[in-house]
Amino acid sequence: MSTDERTYLVVRNHEDQYSIWPAGQDVPAGWAAEGFDGPKDACLAHIAEVWTDLRPLSLRRAAVVEGGVHVG
Repeated sequence: MSTDERTYLVVRNHEDQYSIWPAGQDVPAGWAAEGFDGPKDACLAHIAEVWTDLRPLSLRRAAVVEGGVHVG
């Protein structure tokens, strides 16, 4: 269990990769708040629940195209 009592935001980039960022600080360029915030442990648990495919979006799309299915 973390002793960090700060609030964090779950952020996501254009490749559908997730991270956390301290609330109250500007989110870095290329990242956007995903809509979930809370203690560090809760944010990390949320990411573990929603980020089930760790491959970047571009790699997932390329794999689908190579498999014969076009991704629009």
